Amino acid sequence: MRIIIVGTGKVGMALTQHLSVENQVTVIDENPQRIDNIINIYDVMGVCGNGASYDVQKEAEVDKAHLLIATTSSDEINILACLVAKKLGVQHTIARIRNPEYETQLRFMREDLGLSMSINPEKAAAREIARVLRFPAAMKLESFSKGRLELVEYRLPEDSALHGMQLSDLYRNIRVRVLICAVSRRGETIIPSGDFVLQARDKIYVTSSPHQLEQFFRHLGVFRNRASSVMIVGASKMCYYLASELIEMGMSVKIIDQNEQRCVQMGERLPKALVIQGDGTDSELLHEEGIEQTDAFVAITGIDEANILMSMCAAKQAGNCKVVAKINRRALVDLVSDEHMIDSVVSAGSVTAELILQYVKAMQNASASQVKTLHRIVDEKVEALEFSVTEEMPFIGVPLKDLKLRGGILLAGIVRQNGEIVIPTGGDALRLHDDVIVVTTDTTLQDLRDILE
Repeated sequence: MRIIIVGTGKVGMALTQHLSVENQVTVIDENPQRIDNIINIYDVMGVCGNGASYDVQKEAEVDKAHLLIATTSSDEINILACLVAKKLGVQHTIARIRNPEYETQLRFMREDLGLSMSINPEKAAAREIARVLRFPAAMKLESFSKGRLELVEYRLPEDSALHGMQLSDLYRNIRVRVLICAVSRRGETIIPSGDFVLQARDKIYVTSSPHQLEQFFRHLGVFRNRASSVMIVGASKMCYYLASELIEMGMSVKIIDQNEQRCVQMGERLPKALVIQGDGTDSELLHEEGIEQTDAFVAITGIDEANILMSMCAAKQAGNCKVVAKINRRALVDLVSDEHMIDSVVSAGSVTAELILQYVKAMQNASASQVKTLHRIVDEKVEALEFSVTEEMPFIGVPLKDLKLRGGILLAGIVRQNGEIVIPTGGDALRLHDDVIVVTTDTTLQDLRDILE
């Protein structure tokens, strides 16, 4: 496909990296240095200029494109870029829109301005944090089939009961129907088979129903109930979305920020939250505000390093507190993950790129077997995709043990039409209208039929 990406910030770069592998990509940005850098790194075309300009879009041959994605830091430029592209004949347009004031207008924008999709990075990241706080034992939690099946990221501690256990013995030992569909070990990514042996410090990715996952973590003795009190540092847009969702879930929310004006605004918009003006890096302040009795601590200021330091400080002060940090820079995410410094890390840019890639994969596959959900796991080296089983599938009713799957592919879960969750074994078979979750190291997989050799 021909794809135009307007804006080469963190989201634009991430999209360029993934989409340029199989598509003809052109990037537009007003910064000539950024254009030079991205052209040198990836096999893409570059045009320097305002992405909302008709002349610049004509130069980039937007009229020949299948999709335009606008990810600049300006909502207005993103909306205008999509509107101009629509007038030039582009069928699909995606805009990154961050301002909460535009939330009520999104339906109008999609229908009357021709937006195919609008994404709010802060709201998407807030939703991801809220999911983790609902299941604090997990480092990360992804949902499939409207929440009926979930994928959880968890690191095995040194004293884990799973250390030395072979996967084929898992059910016999713990009597819970879960599937470990991927493992990260010392930088190596593994799609495991039944003879794989788990080790302490492995990062495992487990799929099952929410109830079975709860039983799994209870058996390991690491289950933690949903957070009921949350302390958030950084009165940002993301904070507003997160606090709103947590309050709706019945949680007690405390917000800390140094800026008096932001505190006043947040207090007016969220009367049910307690807003405190102060320095979130001050350990005495955290102690005074009851960090030791708080179930979860979330650092989402605009400075990655500050979020890391605050999270480490909070983890030290409150032993059983779930700690989440927003970190945008890839190098810092890798460092924090490798050194096990923080429970969970969220990046608004990564969440946004994931949602857009999901839309693009669905576009690329014109058949009914489209990608319904996509999550990137194991440091974005593995994709977990949800497909619907349609009439065109040649292997409906065939036992999975009789299918010759390509290397690096695992069927991680099946959701029947009646809502039944199936953790696949060799004797199971796919049925019409099933939702099936495929975990693969092949990030170019687009169609369910491509899982076979």
